Amino acid sequence: MAPALLILLGATVILRADSLSDKKSLLLPPTNFTIKVTGLSQVLLRWESNPDQEPVNIELGYHVRINAPQEEDYETRNTESKRVIVLHKGFSASVQTVPWNGQPLPPSRWVSAELKAPPGSPGTSIVNLTCTTNTTVNNHTPLRPYQVSLHCSWLAGKDAPEDTQYFLYYRYGSWTEECQEYRRDTLNRNTACWFPKTFISSRGSEALAVHANGSSKHAPIKPFDQLFALHAIDRINPPVNVTAEIEGTCLSIQWEKPVSAFPIHCFEYEVKIYNTRKNYFQTEKLMTNAFISIIDDISKYSVQVRATVSSMCRQMGFWSEWSQPVYVGSDDQKPSTEWFLIVLMAAICFILLIFSFICKTGHLWTRLFPPVPAPKSSIQDFFVIVSSEKTVSTETEIEVISYVEDPGFEALEDSVF
Repeated sequence: MAPALLILLGATVILRADSLSDKKSLLLPPTNFTIKVTGLSQVLLRWESNPDQEPVNIELGYHVRINAPQEEDYETRNTESKRVIVLHKGFSASVQTVPWNGQPLPPSRWVSAELKAPPGSPGTSIVNLTCTTNTTVNNHTPLRPYQVSLHCSWLAGKDAPEDTQYFLYYRYGSWTEECQEYRRDTLNRNTACWFPKTFISSRGSEALAVHANGSSKHAPIKPFDQLFALHAIDRINPPVNVTAEIEGTCLSIQWEKPVSAFPIHCFEYEVKIYNTRKNYFQTEKLMTNAFISIIDDISKYSVQVRATVSSMCRQMGFWSEWSQPVYVGSDDQKPSTEWFLIVLMAAICFILLIFSFICKTGHLWTRLFPPVPAPKSSIQDFFVIVSSEKTVSTETEIEVISYVEDPGFEALEDSVF
């Protein structure tokens, strides 16, 4: 009996130890999970580790899942996370505790939070929002030699009342500005905005957040958010001070980098050379700001250059507009010989045509070149100057043949009966 009690007691101790081990290995979900809007298209996710979590011999982290407006998963060891995302459709997220170092422990259950979509009537928010940035020289602030302007345009929603008025804002980093210069449509509604100076950095990598809301006496206007990558909307300036000159058969082209905060090594260029006489284009892509081409030195050329920021300095964007054409060379050199021959042949043909017409109408040709009489032939005279005379009578027929010889000979007449 005693051995059986000892075995039962040992089993009970083992079960209690396993129960404590399972309790310690169980991961509890975070607590006080909140979502807070901290700026245009920007939220802060915050939570706390569970105070009831038993100490474990592993490092803990958190798995965050963005559920809306678009799904996204990532892991972090922090208890807060800042996200830049559009919010006009609402926002929801979930978080759970996970082992950080890959231990085979099951994660905790999920905890979730949500931001409701802002109110507004469907079809009243702006549509077709487009924005572009452009860099100009800033002569007023030496510490910031360049300034970036922003231009945005949009259309009114299809169900927006006629009295709807829209208002636009942008946020870059911690800076937020409201538009002060609008352009209006025929119904006097704001449909475009111009920021001559902004706090946008053309060399920055942050997304540009643009927010538009509106007001109307007849319906609540639904707001709209959109994020822009700067490389995708930056309108690069064309290269400046483009020069071209011809020395012999070499066309030498030089230019300076566009007005931009990016240094000179950050640009790629494309050169377009147009031969105006032969009507063909030559294009070359370069990483330098000079190009030499072997050309026909007796033609006129049009030279243009455009630029883009290379992938060495940021993600590739659009090409700039072409620079103003620079003309070099002349069409008056080689064609002089060819045109002289063409004009000469045309003049000769024209003179001959006029001369022929005058000769035909004035009978001048006959006067200048009278017809030459054909020479006489003795044999021909013998057969041709044969006069057949027939004397017809009722009794006899007399044939008279006259034979004419050259002067100095006697004429013979025979009569044949």
